Amino acid sequence: MPKRVDHEERRTQIAEALVRVAGRRGLHAVGMREVAAEAGVSLRLVQYYFETKEKLLLYGLQQLAGQLGARVAARLRAAGDNPGPRATIEALLRESLPTDEESRTFHLVYTSYAVLAVTDEALAAQPFTDGPNAAEDAVTRLLQQAQDARLTAPDMDARREAAGLLAMSAGLGTSILVGQRTPDSALAVLRLHLDRLFPEGGADPAVRLNSAARKGN
Repeated sequence: MPKRVDHEERRTQIAEALVRVAGRRGLHAVGMREVAAEAGVSLRLVQYYFETKEKLLLYGLQQLAGQLGARVAARLRAAGDNPGPRATIEALLRESLPTDEESRTFHLVYTSYAVLAVTDEALAAQPFTDGPNAAEDAVTRLLQQAQDARLTAPDMDARREAAGLLAMSAGLGTSILVGQRTPDSALAVLRLHLDRLFPEGGADPAVRLNSAARKGN
């Protein structure tokens, strides 16, 4: 009996190969032939699933977003059952920094997509900002939750702070890629800004009151 082919699994295999090649050579230099060789399949099979390079690139972008979401979820699970707004925001921002080979590939390839979207009509026509907008919405909600719990300043503008944190994280990621700073120094900058937003580290109100009482003694 012939083996049943899982088409979605095969498409994912090819998209992952695209990301690996793009991480080594840059997205602009990737062709379908190179992706086929990386995936260990024929060029004809890649063309069967994606027809054009543009369709392959768009699927690869979806693959990148899914990989980022999985890594953020894993970091949150490691943080415990109820990590709180600050830890959740830090997990999301840290995963967008190129601190290891996997996250470096993500940052490099995603940045390449952004650059290509400026000039490539097929990419430009796609909702490229859906991912960044979703991230901004998520961080905004977390900051609003922290504000409601009195973990941050009552007059904080959650939306603007979320936009600033994400923009800072993106800039720090680029500075790591080009060797301007180390991952540790970038994380220190990130934590400095989170400390500004969460003066007591994001602790709940009861813990903050106890901390204040100890300082007064």
